[in-house]
Amino acid sequence: MKTILLAGGTGTMGRILQDHFVKHGWHVIVLTRQPDRHAKDSVTFLPWDGRTPGAWTRELERADVVVNLAGRSVDCRYTARNKALILNSRVDATHALGQAIERCTTPPKLWINLSSATVYRHAEDRPMDENTGELGTDFSPQVVLAWEKAFFAHPRPGVRQVAVRCAMVFSRQGGVLPRFRQLVRLGLGGYHGPGTQYVSWVHEADVAGFFQWLIDTPQAEGILNLATPEPLPERDLMRHLRERIGHLLHINTPAWTLPIGAWLMRTEVELVLKSRRVVPTRALQLGFRFRYPRIEPALDALCAKAQPVRP
Repeated sequence: MKTILLAGGTGTMGRILQDHFVKHGWHVIVLTRQPDRHAKDSVTFLPWDGRTPGAWTRELERADVVVNLAGRSVDCRYTARNKALILNSRVDATHALGQAIERCTTPPKLWINLSSATVYRHAEDRPMDENTGELGTDFSPQVVLAWEKAFFAHPRPGVRQVAVRCAMVFSRQGGVLPRFRQLVRLGLGGYHGPGTQYVSWVHEADVAGFFQWLIDTPQAEGILNLATPEPLPERDLMRHLRERIGHLLHINTPAWTLPIGAWLMRTEVELVLKSRRVVPTRALQLGFRFRYPRIEPALDALCAKAQPVRP
């Protein structure tokens, strides 16, 4: 039985990967600060603090793949304290894993580190990919660059490293989609600000498929974007959501009101207004094919009501 270790694997993406690899017969180990809270029979949960070595390092000797998903949520107010937590939680966890892998007698063959598609500048004019994309200079891109620097600072012969610059994940497991659906149901499902800002996204099925593809594709290494080939303006995304959720009333939200709403929701305007027009050039060149490249079938699948089980 193959073993995959998910560091910080209790969030939306972690749950997607847990389900996928358990279903495919892998032994799944999750490192978390609260192992008792997440306990279930099909997954092994082990404690770690995300900063220092511990008993968990022994698991690296028998792991085939390590995936680092650790990092404090960015869905918060960007106070000085929260900025430090966002940065340090990512860099510290990456260094801890890197140091542990360096000390392994038999290290994992593949180390995947989560990154973020927000590393690129605000872009409405053209797509951003790994080859020609222009990096941003504000807080969020600088966090991503520090995160990736920590990751690639720990090379180990025989260990393939992949940094996955992931876009918004649309999933039933949680994350951003429930918030969008809530806005629509409250009548706030119009566009926000100009509505011309692009949204880069990926369906949960393609998240699972992409990580499996990375494992199965030795040529995949370095930095890869995980975002569908067809990002779309936010006003189009909200229209597609309204059509599927069925709420007739919708209000467009002017840019000047967004700081008030962001303050009330304890989040940042950047998460709504930054244009992320990211495309997965390297993955497509290496042969990855998306199950849901377009938003319409993706939302059809995610917003479909569960069918009742017949007796």
